[in-house]
Amino acid sequence: MNNNNHIYTTFDKIKDRSAKEVYLKQRGKVIWFTGLSGSGKTTLASKLEKRLFELNYFCQILDGDNVRSGINKNLRFTEGDRLENIRRIAEVSKLFMNCGIILICSFISPTDEMRNMAREIIGEDDFLEIFVNTPLEVCEQRDPKGLYKKARAGEIPNFTGISSPFEHPKNPFIEVDNTDPDMDGNVREMLKRIIPEIRWDPSEIL
Repeated sequence: MNNNNHIYTTFDKIKDRSAKEVYLKQRGKVIWFTGLSGSGKTTLASKLEKRLFELNYFCQILDGDNVRSGINKNLRFTEGDRLENIRRIAEVSKLFMNCGIILICSFISPTDEMRNMAREIIGEDDFLEIFVNTPLEVCEQRDPKGLYKKARAGEIPNFTGISSPFEHPKNPFIEVDNTDPDMDGNVREMLKRIIPEIRWDPSEIL
């Protein structure tokens, strides 16, 4: 039995996305950071949020550990659960985005299948993929949570980069070399590409 037969959405009865974007004076988008653990995704996402907030943009960060401790705390790290983790995140991101909010998502999302699923749910034009391309050896040297050491010791199965693959995005919106110590410079370069995508143009509603 398909339980979806008893679901009646109300999307057609609520204020649409464009009205909320006018209210917030910005365009809702999903900025999706992908990269290895320790690549600097969360740090870059936090710095980007701070700069966008200073520029009067309203954002929300979704981060792997935070989501795993809440809405997805029932999921493990099997291949199926990791795919479901990303699917839920993408659906939540779309709901936020349709309120005119700029989502900054920071998730390893290691495979093309995962990222393409997120892109399909969110929409090609609204999915701004940022690949934080930090080499594995650099991530291991940083290892801020001690995860690589545990993975090498066999204590963490299916760990991306060690016992589970990471597939490099083929055509990301932005690729960041995060071995450069000038992280603020990286954020400035990202802003140059992102601002035109989120800037609200009042002439479009005249």
